[in-house]
Amino acid sequence: MANFNKVLFMGNLTRDPELRYLPNGTAVTTFSVASNRVYKLPSGEKKEEATFIRVVVWAKRAETCAEYLIKGSSVFVEGRLQSRTWQGQDGQKRSTIEIVADNVQFLGRPKKEAQSYPAGRTESQEPIDRTPDLDIDPDTKSVSQGDEDVPF
Repeated sequence: MANFNKVLFMGNLTRDPELRYLPNGTAVTTFSVASNRVYKLPSGEKKEEATFIRVVVWAKRAETCAEYLIKGSSVFVEGRLQSRTWQGQDGQKRSTIEIVADNVQFLGRPKKEAQSYPAGRTESQEPIDRTPDLDIDPDTKSVSQGDEDVPF
């Protein structure tokens, strides 16, 4: 039987990313993303629901996300689902499902940040920090590593 684990998720950060380093020096960043869905009930009434999911990003990509993303940032995340279980401080068994990101595309700045540019300056004029093993497309703010191409 074949297996396939691929997730595409788009939304806004619910809080600032948290960057940590493992004892071996590997960077890991976590953040939560909320995605809203609006639908109509058979009665015609509009309803809105939000889905919240935790995202885990590793290595250079983690450092880039921690540097450029803030609460409210819009992102498109591509990765795989991972489930984890652990025992909480209260002794209860806990579990979560999260996305381990392969790619994170920056879709724009939060509204409060977008208004802070000086007159005549746009996002595309902001300097982009490039590292040898990490590529950031200045037009789409897409992060990819090595020869991996984003299909859009």
